[in-house]
Amino acid sequence: MNAINDDFVTRVLAVVDAIPAGHVMTYGDVAATIGSRAARAVGTVMARYGSDVTWWRVIRAGGHPPVCHEDQALEHYEAESTPLRWMPDGSYRVDLKLARFRPSA
Repeated sequence: MNAINDDFVTRVLAVVDAIPAGHVMTYGDVAATIGSRAARAVGTVMARYGSDVTWWRVIRAGGHPPVCHEDQALEHYEAESTPLRWMPDGSYRVDLKLARFRPSA
Protein backbone atom coordinates (compact mmCIF):
# COMPACT_ATOMS: atom_id res chain seq x y z
CA MET A 1 0.00 0.00 0.00
CA ASN A 2 1.38 3.37 -1.02
CA ALA A 3 0.79 5.91 1.76
CA ILE A 4 1.69 8.83 -0.50
CA ASN A 5 -0.71 9.48 -3.36
CA ASP A 6 0.28 10.60 -6.84
CA ASP A 7 -1.26 14.06 -6.39
CA PHE A 8 0.92 14.71 -3.33
CA VAL A 9 4.03 13.59 -5.21
CA THR A 10 3.19 15.79 -8.20
CA ARG A 11 2.56 18.83 -5.99
CA VAL A 12 5.79 18.35 -4.03
CA LEU A 13 7.88 18.00 -7.18
CA ALA A 14 6.24 21.09 -8.71
CA VAL A 15 7.17 23.18 -5.65
CA VAL A 16 10.75 21.90 -5.77
CA ASP A 17 10.98 22.71 -9.48
CA ALA A 18 9.96 26.30 -8.70
CA ILE A 19 12.77 26.96 -6.19
CA PRO A 20 15.19 29.38 -7.90
CA ALA A 21 18.91 28.69 -8.15
CA GLY A 22 20.81 29.80 -5.06
CA HIS A 23 17.76 29.35 -2.83
CA VAL A 24 16.39 26.53 -0.70
CA MET A 25 13.28 25.43 1.13
CA THR A 26 13.05 23.10 4.10
CA TYR A 27 10.98 19.93 3.94
CA GLY A 28 8.45 21.71 6.17
CA ASP A 29 8.41 24.75 3.88
CA VAL A 30 7.57 22.54 0.90
CA ALA A 31 4.80 20.80 2.87
CA ALA A 32 3.33 24.13 4.02
CA THR A 33 3.37 25.47 0.46
CA ILE A 34 1.03 22.68 -0.63
CA GLY A 35 -1.16 23.06 2.46
CA SER A 36 0.25 20.13 4.40
CA ARG A 37 2.11 19.59 7.65
CA ALA A 38 3.71 16.36 6.38
CA ALA A 39 7.39 17.32 6.20
CA ARG A 40 8.45 13.69 6.57
CA ALA A 41 6.24 12.72 3.64
CA VAL A 42 8.00 15.40 1.58
CA GLY A 43 11.27 13.71 2.54
CA THR A 44 9.89 10.39 1.38
CA VAL A 45 8.84 11.91 -1.94
CA MET A 46 12.29 13.40 -2.40
CA ALA A 47 13.97 10.07 -1.57
CA ARG A 48 11.78 8.10 -3.97
CA TYR A 49 11.10 10.55 -6.80
CA GLY A 50 13.40 13.55 -6.34
CA SER A 51 16.40 12.52 -8.41
CA ASP A 52 15.07 14.28 -11.52
CA VAL A 53 14.45 17.63 -9.80
CA THR A 54 16.69 20.09 -7.97
CA TRP A 55 16.77 17.89 -4.85
CA TRP A 56 19.67 19.80 -3.25
CA ARG A 57 17.37 22.82 -2.84
CA VAL A 58 15.30 20.96 -0.22
CA ILE A 59 17.10 20.83 3.11
CA ARG A 60 16.57 20.09 6.79
CA ALA A 61 15.28 22.79 9.11
CA GLY A 62 18.71 23.37 10.66
CA GLY A 63 20.21 24.23 7.28
CA HIS A 64 21.81 20.82 6.82
CA PRO A 65 21.91 19.40 3.29
CA PRO A 66 20.18 16.12 2.45
CA VAL A 67 21.60 13.19 4.42
CA CYS A 68 24.31 11.19 2.61
CA HIS A 69 24.41 13.73 -0.22
CA GLU A 70 26.43 16.48 1.45
CA ASP A 71 29.37 16.42 -0.99
CA GLN A 72 27.21 16.25 -4.12
CA ALA A 73 24.91 18.99 -2.78
CA LEU A 74 27.91 21.20 -2.00
CA GLU A 75 28.92 21.14 -5.67
CA HIS A 76 25.46 22.44 -6.61
CA TYR A 77 25.44 25.08 -3.84
CA GLU A 78 28.82 26.40 -4.93
CA ALA A 79 27.79 26.45 -8.60
CA GLU A 80 24.61 28.37 -7.73
CA SER A 81 26.29 30.68 -5.16
CA THR A 82 23.95 29.48 -2.42
CA PRO A 83 24.87 31.23 0.86
CA LEU A 84 26.63 28.79 3.19
CA ARG A 85 27.86 28.83 6.79
CA TRP A 86 30.96 26.82 7.61
CA MET A 87 31.16 25.09 10.98
CA PRO A 88 34.35 24.74 13.06
CA ASP A 89 34.39 20.98 12.37
CA GLY A 90 34.58 21.61 8.60
CA SER A 91 30.95 20.77 7.89
CA TYR A 92 28.56 23.31 6.43
CA ARG A 93 24.99 24.45 6.53
CA VAL A 94 22.96 26.52 4.12
CA ASP A 95 22.40 30.00 5.53
CA LEU A 96 18.60 29.92 5.77
CA LYS A 97 18.33 33.63 6.60
CA LEU A 98 19.80 34.47 3.22
CA ALA A 99 18.85 31.50 1.05
CA ARG A 100 15.30 30.55 2.14
CA PHE A 101 12.78 30.83 -0.69
CA ARG A 102 9.23 31.78 0.19
CA PRO A 103 6.94 31.47 -2.82
CA SER A 104 4.19 34.04 -3.10
CA ALA A 105 0.68 32.73 -2.62
